[in-house]
Amino acid sequence: MNLVLLGAPGVGKGTQAKLIMKKYSIPQISTGDILREAVRVHTPLGLKAQEYMNKGLLVPDEVVIGIIEDRLKSQDCEKGFILDGFPRTIPQAESLANAMRRLNMSLDHVINFELDEDILIKRLSGRRICEGCGTMYNVYFNPSSEDTVCNLCGKNLFQRKDDHLETIQERLKVYRAQTMPLIDYYKTKNKLVTMHLDGTEGPDLIFDQFCNLVES
Repeated sequence: MNLVLLGAPGVGKGTQAKLIMKKYSIPQISTGDILREAVRVHTPLGLKAQEYMNKGLLVPDEVVIGIIEDRLKSQDCEKGFILDGFPRTIPQAESLANAMRRLNMSLDHVINFELDEDILIKRLSGRRICEGCGTMYNVYFNPSSEDTVCNLCGKNLFQRKDDHLETIQERLKVYRAQTMPLIDYYKTKNKLVTMHLDGTEGPDLIFDQFCNLVES
């Protein structure tokens, strides 16, 4: 089963990807992870990517798609894979389709997770992390009983810069401008499966819904 996961920051794609990996024994492919790995082992494309990264530049799409294509050739992708974080734009989606044709592969489903933006903002802006044990809380949905300290180890809780409201609003703006057009793109390809979430379901219930959708 070859999947692409779409959805705004905070929608829960990462959590669902881990559940999908476990049930279907297919790897989650993160562009950030495979870029770092390609750089670490000094593959030709990894060295090319490092040239851009060392200059503080974005790695061009053609280099990223080349690294992804190499990753899809790995033995652990024989049963399928989950692409999380790529593609982000229509040109990237078209490049991915070309790469998969070269490998005699095709996408089975593009899963689009939708959640009300107000809930997304609360999920992200409300996150607090323990500086000691790393336990995560949310001031709206799962607060610490000790307010600013961890229930488990008593260390202080902090908010990541990525979770500041201004940063979240900018991330959502970028998502709407760049990634949301992919929804229409994959809809025309008859690959899109949209899951409308209301914010009250736990991850296991969402996963059950996912399994029912893709297996029906």
